[in-house]
This record gives sequence, structure tokens and C-alpha cells, in this order.
Amino acid sequence: MRQPLKFILSLSLLFTFLSSFAKIGDPVIDPAKEKVKISGTVIEKVSKQPLEYATITITDTKNPKPIAGGITNAKGNFSIEVAPGIYTIKIEFISFKSVQFNQRDIQKNTDLGTITLAEDVAQLNEVVVRAEKSTVEIKLDKKVYNVGQDMIVKGGTVSDVLENVPSVTVDVEGNVSLRGNENVRIFIDGRPSNSLNMADALRQIPADAIDKVEVITNPSARYDAEGGAGILNIILKKGRNQGFNGSFIASTGIPETYGLSTNLNYKTEKLNFFTSTGYDYRTSKGKGLTNSKLLDSNKDIIGYTNEDKNTERLRKGISTKTGVEWTVAPNTFWTNSISYRDNRGSNNDLVNYNSFDANNNFTNTRYRLSEGDDNGKDLEFASNFLKNFNDKGHKLTMDFSYATNKDNENALITDETIGSGNPATYNTTFNNQTQNQLQLQTDYVLPFENGSQFEAGYKGNFNNLDNKYNVTTDNSGNPIDGYLSNTLEYNERINALYTQYGFKLNKFSYLFGLRWEDTKINVNLLDTNDFNTKKYNNFFPSAFINYAISDESSLSLSYSKRLSRPRGRFLNPATNYSSNINLFRGNPDLNPSFTDKFDLGYLKKWEKVTFSTSMFFENTKDVFSFVRTETGEYVGNNPVILSSPINLAKEQQFGFEFTLNYTPLKKWKINSSFNLANVKTTGSYTYENSKNIEITQNLNNETFSWFSRLNSRLTLPAKIDWQLTGMYFGPRNTAQGKSLGNYVVNTAFSKDILKDKATIAFNVSDLFNSRRMKSETNLPSVSSYSEFQFRRRQFNLSFTYRLNMKKTDKDKNMPKNNGDGGGEGGGDFPG
Repeated sequence: MRQPLKFILSLSLLFTFLSSFAKIGDPVIDPAKEKVKISGTVIEKVSKQPLEYATITITDTKNPKPIAGGITNAKGNFSIEVAPGIYTIKIEFISFKSVQFNQRDIQKNTDLGTITLAEDVAQLNEVVVRAEKSTVEIKLDKKVYNVGQDMIVKGGTVSDVLENVPSVTVDVEGNVSLRGNENVRIFIDGRPSNSLNMADALRQIPADAIDKVEVITNPSARYDAEGGAGILNIILKKGRNQGFNGSFIASTGIPETYGLSTNLNYKTEKLNFFTSTGYDYRTSKGKGLTNSKLLDSNKDIIGYTNEDKNTERLRKGISTKTGVEWTVAPNTFWTNSISYRDNRGSNNDLVNYNSFDANNNFTNTRYRLSEGDDNGKDLEFASNFLKNFNDKGHKLTMDFSYATNKDNENALITDETIGSGNPATYNTTFNNQTQNQLQLQTDYVLPFENGSQFEAGYKGNFNNLDNKYNVTTDNSGNPIDGYLSNTLEYNERINALYTQYGFKLNKFSYLFGLRWEDTKINVNLLDTNDFNTKKYNNFFPSAFINYAISDESSLSLSYSKRLSRPRGRFLNPATNYSSNINLFRGNPDLNPSFTDKFDLGYLKKWEKVTFSTSMFFENTKDVFSFVRTETGEYVGNNPVILSSPINLAKEQQFGFEFTLNYTPLKKWKINSSFNLANVKTTGSYTYENSKNIEITQNLNNETFSWFSRLNSRLTLPAKIDWQLTGMYFGPRNTAQGKSLGNYVVNTAFSKDILKDKATIAFNVSDLFNSRRMKSETNLPSVSSYSEFQFRRRQFNLSFTYRLNMKKTDKDKNMPKNNGDGGGEGGGDFPG
């Protein structure tokens, strides 16, 4: 505890200093001279959509030097305080014709109304750089990670992107957590991904296809109730600019990696065609070890087993998303797109077991080789219709999507004890999965003159999945042990209605919502005639209160009720057979867990610093937890241990996090984040062992965990950009052992060439080859220490060429399909 406490104390002193420093730089206001406000809303002339980051400059007519200014928010609104006087007011945006108000006499609060900006075609091909969006944008209700600004992820995948997102962690096996909680809901363009193996699914999408990632830790009623930890929305790139433009990216790396992708679009007055297509060939090598002490019922050592594991992964495939947006009318847009992914690969695992007796004398060596291959195809059609009734946010959106995917995996497993005289055994595994998903959604947003806003909507999610898993012997072709083979049929029907209302009173903003979800899930195990039906319907309230302390700082308090439905490997009874002494199997009888989330947040902006902090409390019932039980089987002297998820009684998490953006110099940007949490779990698990003896495991556990992240981006001489990212994950206790701390450092360099039309970048992932998951496990029959590294250090070189587009183009002509392809409701927090 000493090191975390020292770290927290140091941070407190740092922020006290920054706060004092920032206050010193604040302008001195003469209280005798009362200020007045100049406000308005800036929108795009054709689409009537708000323009975020438009620049407002106010100058005194007697002195051309600007005396005040600002930028518009996400709704296109601005509000600037000045002393009464006569001013010239200029509104500008990249590649748009500016609007200027000359000789305006401002003696009281003045609303300039709605200001429309038209595209300036003559400027579209000029390189005009006014401001560059931060890698991380901090907002009161969410954080937005802009992938295009990050050199570290060039040539990588979605998993690499998520590793750099505030509040998010990705372990060495690719499992994603938000604030340390794995019950996070992942959307792609606002639509849920229901892959049985989410970690593998995220490694199939290249980072170059991603525009940004939204982190929503406490979602409102407009979002799906699922995801106890919150929601991550991965937004893919789409066409934006007038005319024909795009970019081409080629990459190569060590271990052997190749990639080629393109993002193109062609926009006319009525139509916008866009495509994002890429090919990826990627290899990765990993390794691990497990050193175990074998114990008898009296806790005496009866032997030792040292397990060494080496893995090789190959992934190759093509992915594409192509679509067209039709401007049906100046305020009506219809977007249709088709996405297709074809991925293939191989997985080779070699595990060596060296066994020793109680006196640590060598007895024998076994090896187990798993040689597998897999292929998957995904096809999705998505359609979005947006109708803007006016330019004040009154709108209707309708979304439809249908997706189908097929995944086939098989492996040949060879097992042999060296020198035993016994022949090797050969097992084959087959895992075939087919999934179809239909999603329907409509959202209606109605703002009122007083600044309040009403929302309502419906969402239907219908998912069918068939998964057949088989383990057979080469000799007889019959299934080995019934619990290793099964056919899973999973049907999910979710219908949801929601409504919410937001309004402002002076400096307070309120948003209250209620969501109702009706769920029916069938989990059928056809081989064993085990049929499970889950029916439940629930209300999910949400409430948000925001207090604007000033234009630069605000305070928020929020509450929401969430649930986590068991999915993927949690439900699938197919047993992971890569190691025949450490097995994993899903539990089809899992129930959902329900979470009450409370969050108190604070946001403060200075000229060079943006600081966001929150304190949160989460109370979860029927939480998922993993238990390890003895099967009663042995491989040599080694007991076969089976890990499975179960529902525990309760989990309470109390935590704190902060995110800091600091720009000490124009050429130097620093983003940092820090998370800590205390988790208390209460529950027990009772089962019968192989001798029909009832065993009760006390799984009560309390653990303190923390992780931190620092990202620095600096422009060196010769206009070379250098980025350095470091992450540290602190140790934490588990119900049956302990996870040890680990760290990772990544770095990258980039340089613009060919008159800034191209960029060459070089990055190193895991610079010190230190990213290893380390753990200790203590069970009645075995005590073990483990290390595992899924991917070793990687080097990557990429080349990007831009065609008729600027490096820092603003997203000014994004398709209007609900903003971010979100498919998740309409309006924003009021105010």
C-alpha cells in the first residue's frame, strides 16, 4: 500500500500546483465593469447540422487586435463574455466561408441567433491548419479517443487502439475491461457485437479503419442497459470531404506482418460514396509457464510439475465497408452500407510438462502439441434514415441492420510421454459457429423553446447462434468424455422502450430517463437434451445532474441501473482443450447480474490544462466469478482442474479516476490517466467432488487494484513527431490467489514527406518485452505460479499517402447518420 499512497499524494500535490498556476494566469476582471454575453449557434448551410470547433473572434473597432474569442461546442453553440462596447465579430471554420458582423453595438446580452456557414470550394484543396484535435477529448459524460492522432497504433488492430484509451485496459489475452470490470458492452458503429470470442473479433479489425472510440462509463436510458461497467463505441471511418479524396496505408513489421488499406470517398451535392477496405497478414508469438506444487489431503507435497508453453498465431484476411449517403432533401438523409470480413488463420500451441517427485527428482517429460486453423466470414447490411424537422435538434432517426457470420475452428492435438514406451495419442477438436442478428431501432428527439428536450425510442435485438463443439479420438471417432463435446443453440430476443427528459434551471442541467427491456433467452444443449429458458423484464432508471460552476468548470452527479447478460465463452459449454490439465468451460445456466452505478464527476478547463476526475460506486448482485474445481481425473500425478463462471452473491466496487490533458508547449501534448478501485466480493460455492463429498468454497474476497497511463507526444527538430506511452497495472488479490503487477512501454516516430501529402511512421509495441500476465493460485490439491505473454515485442513501419485531403481535415462533412453511426439514440445532455 505504501507505493500507491505515495503516488496518490504526489498527484494531489501536482494538481494543487497546476490549479494555483492556472489561476495565476487568469485575467483580472474589474468588478466595477459588468460583463455582457454574446451568444449564438453555428450550423452548416446545406445539412443544417451544428459545426463543432468553429472559431469566434471579437475585435474592438478601434483596435484590430482580438480582445476575446472562443469555439463552438458539440451543438454548435457559443457564449463569450465581453465588456459593453462596439465590436466586430467574425465566425470562421476550416474550408468554409466566414461570416462577419461589423460595428455591432453590444450593451446587453446579445444572441446572434443561428449563423449558417457555406463551404468555400476554392479552399477545399488548400492546406489550412488552425487547430488539431487532441488525442483524448474530455467531456462531462464521456471521453472520446481520436485514433487518427495516435502513431502508436499504426498498423495495429482494435485491441491495440483500446490499450491507449483512458479508463480501458486490455490484458495479455485480449480481454477488455473498463475501470477494471470486464462486464463492458462493445459497440461497433453503435451496434452491439455478440461474438463468442470478443478478444479474437477485436484483433480482426485494423486500427487504420477506426475513426474514434467513445468511452461511456455511466450511460443514460437511451443506451442499451447491458454492460455493467459501461459502453465502448468503436466508430469506423467514413467518407467526408467534397469531391474525390482518400488515403492509402501500407505497413510491414517484425514478427512478420503486412497490411494494406485504403479509405476513399466521392461526394457530390446529393450523394456521398465511401469505402474503407484493407488486407492484413499478422503473426505473433507468445510464451508462458506454470510451476505447480502438487499436494495431498494433508497439504504435504507429493510432486512438482513445470509447464512451459509456446504459441504461434497467424491471422490474415480482408475487411471492407462500402456505402452511400443520399441527401434526399436538405434536411433528410438516408445512408446504406455493406460490411464484409473474411479472416483465416492458424493457432499452434506447444506445451511441455516436466514432472518431479516429492524430493524434486526428475521423473518424466510430456509434450502436448495443438495444431489448429480457423476461418470466419462476416456480412452486415446497415441502413440509417435521418429526418431533421428544423435546425434546433428536432429529429427522427430509424436504423436497420442484419448481420450473419460463420466461424469454423479445428485442431489436431498430439500428446506423448517421452521415453514411456506408450504410443502418442491423437485428438481432434471441431468448433463450428453460425450466428444471425437483426436489429431495429427508432429514436425521436423534440427540443422545446426553453432549452428542455424530450426523447423516446424503441430498439429490438434478435440474435440466433448455433455452436457445435466436438472432441474425438483418431481411433474410434467417438466423443471423449461427455463434458468435452456439445452442441449449443442460443436464441435471444430483446425488446426495449425508453424515454427521457432534460431541462435547465439557471446553472443546473437535469436529465431523467427510464428504459424498459423485455428479454427472452433460450440456451439449449442439444447433445444432452438440456434446455434452459430465461425470461425477465426490468426497468432501468437513470438520472444526471450537472452544475455549471463557470464556463470552464462543472460538477456532475449521475445514477443508472445496468445489467450484464452472460455471453460468449461464459455460456458456451465447449471445453478449451489446449491444456488437458487446466480446462475451461462455460456455464449455460448463468443468470444476468444487475448493477446500481453512482458517479460524481468534476471537469475543469484552463488555457493549457483540461482535468477530469470522478468518484464512483457500483453495487452488483449475482456477479460473475470464476471458480476452479477438481474433476477427479489425473494426467500422471497432475490433477485435472476445471475453471467455470458462476453467479456469486454480491460485489461492491468503490473507485476513483482522473484524466489530465496538458499542453506545456505548442509542440508538446501530454495525456495521462489514473484509476484505482477497491472491490469487495461476498459469496460461496458448493459442489460435490469426484468422491461425492460436498465441498464448499468460501469466495469472500477484498482487493485493491490500480493502473495508470501516460501518453506524451512531442514534435522534434525537422518536424519529426515522437510519441511515448507507458502503462502500469498494479497487483491485486483474487478469490483463489493473486495477480501480480506488470507494465508496458510503447513508442513511435513519424515524419510528413512529399509536401505533407504522405507520412512515414515507425512504432515499437512493448519496447522492453515486459507485458506478461503473472498470477499465483492456491487450491487444496495444487499451488502454482504462472506467467503468460500472448504477444512478444513487435516492430512496425507504415506509409500513408493522402489524396486530395489535408492531414488535419475537420470532420465537417461526415454522413449525417445520427452523428457517429451511433444507432443509440438522439439528443445530447441539455445545456
